[in-house]
Order: sequence, then structure tokens, then C-alpha cells
Amino acid sequence: MSLYVDITKRCGDFLLRVRFETRDGLFAILGASGCGKSLTLKCIAGIEKPDTGVIKLDDTVLFDAAKKINVPTRKRNIGYLFQDYALFPHMTVFQNIMCGAKDKDRTREWIGRFFLEGKEQLYPAQLSGGQKQRVALARMLAQNPRFVMFDEPFSALDNHLKTQLEREVMNVMETFENGGIFVSHDRNEVYRLTERIAVMENGRIVDIQNKHGIFDAPKTLAATLLTGCKNITRLERRGNGYFAQDWGIMLSCGNDTGASGALFRYAGVRAHFLEPVGTDERGAENVIACEILRVIEDTFSFIVLFTNRTVAEKTGYAVMTYELAKEDWRRLAGEPLYLKIPMDKLILMEK
Repeated sequence: MSLYVDITKRCGDFLLRVRFETRDGLFAILGASGCGKSLTLKCIAGIEKPDTGVIKLDDTVLFDAAKKINVPTRKRNIGYLFQDYALFPHMTVFQNIMCGAKDKDRTREWIGRFFLEGKEQLYPAQLSGGQKQRVALARMLAQNPRFVMFDEPFSALDNHLKTQLEREVMNVMETFENGGIFVSHDRNEVYRLTERIAVMENGRIVDIQNKHGIFDAPKTLAATLLTGCKNITRLERRGNGYFAQDWGIMLSCGNDTGASGALFRYAGVRAHFLEPVGTDERGAENVIACEILRVIEDTFSFIVLFTNRTVAEKTGYAVMTYELAKEDWRRLAGEPLYLKIPMDKLILMEK
């Protein structure tokens, strides 16, 4: 099932202007808080009315401003999991889920799938945030909707429960013949759960790719930052190359970069792609002599914060991040650190 969205909606000073089309499976919208993700879902569900545009679910027109079509929310048959759960406070867990399942046996099945045994007779006020979220998920999916939308469904869960519910959503979507949208600000969630990702910034879709493309070669600064790249620099064109203003080095970007005709404004490299090299390569292309500022021990790795030693005292260049396995850092600790930016791992952005 496909969903086509091409709408605008003004809310005060904020203007939502989005256009995209989903395919089978889960389609992700990745963006920071306040960028318009939830407003987009509300327009699709019929809770908010766009100012202009069209929304189509397969061949069914749900909204068309020009033709004055606006199908009521209750008739769209779209499952929507709200951030605040939207449970009926006067109903028990069993009753809430039965509103979707319409059958006691199916209700019990969904209670088991979402780990709610023993909570059947409790009311929403007696549940934790995570338990409320599981009830809302079960109720939504039990309705067998034409299309589903998840608005940050795991935000209130601890890591263990999040893992369990992610797997359950994966299982459900594998057998769910229709599609859905998964909204999140968590890059790891969308990478695990979806195959195609749109990046939203300030009410606009700024990049849409499959998940490998959007993490390996994001097209914009917003997409690069939202996918977790910690090392970003502004670029200045110098001759046939680029000077990395925040890293203090000339960058070798490959022979085809200049020939492409593109003018790149930013470059990035992910923290785990940096490569340590020996002192004999300290003057080589794309190598930074590191002034280590801080070493942070993470659960399974070390995070090294550093700047360019050769220029830091003069200009105070940006702090960069290098992440590596603990055993690898223990081999390097105490020695001068030189890090190379691999040419094939460099992310180049025009905007």
C-alpha cells in the first residue's frame, strides 16, 4: 500500500511544507523535536486540516484542498499511536485493547504479545509510562488498520523493554500487508526498523534515501547531523581542493570531486571511521596531529575528544571525536596520536 502526501499547513509562524510517497513496509521520518513530524501525522490522520495539497492512500483520496475533499478521521481507518498514548482513562487495559480487537480471544492474544499479562484489570492511571505505551500499541494494531503510524512509540521505555517491543513491531509489520510511518528523533531506531528514511528539518523534507544511503552519504548538513555524525567542518574552496576551516587542514576529496561541478559547503566524517597512523605519516594527506583534550570511557568503547595540535593554539579549531574499541585504545594510549580521514568515508554536502 502506498501513501502520497503533498501538503502545506501553517501553525502560527511555523510552516509545514512536505511532499513524499511511502512504499510497502515502514517508512521513517527522522527529525529533531519541533520540526513538524507529529503535525505531518495529524494531517494524514485527519486530526489537522492542511491548508493546501493532497493526501492519497492507494487510490483513495483522503484530502484534496482544491476539490474540497476531507475524509473524516474515523473513516480513514488509519492506526495512529500518539506520543501521549490517548488511552480511555475510565477503561481497564482489557477494555482499552478490546476497543480495537472487538473480540475477547483476540484481546487476550494481544495482551500476551505485548507483555501485559496480570495488568488486564488495571486502569491507565495505575500503569507506568511504558505499560501505557504497550496498551496503546496493542489497541492500535488490534484494529487491523489500513495503514499505521507510530509517533515515537518507544520514548518512555527502558532499553530492555524497548528491544522486546521493537522485535514485536518488526514481527507485526512482517505480516501486516499494509504500510506505515515510523516517526522518531532516534537514528538507531529508524535504522533498525525501517528501510527508507526521510529527514525533516523546520517543516521540510530535506533528504529521502534508503537507510544505507542516508547514513553513508547524507545529502545535507541536517541529515548528516541527525544521523549522528559528530565531526563536521565548513569548507572553503582553494584552487582544486578544499580547506576544512574547523579542522585546520587541506582535504583531499578524490579526483572526481572537482570534475563533478558541485560546490561543497560542508564535510563530515563519523567518529568510528577515523584511522590511526604512525608518525611517519604525520605529513600525509588528510592526517591530523591530535591534541587530546579528554578521553571518555563508554560502555564498550573509548571516546577521544581532540583538536588539531598544529593550529589549535592559534585559532582554537573545533573539538573532534574519535571512537574506538577499548582494546584498540589501550594499544594507542600514551603515544602521539595521528588520525587519518579516509577519502572514501568523507561526507561532502552542498547545503
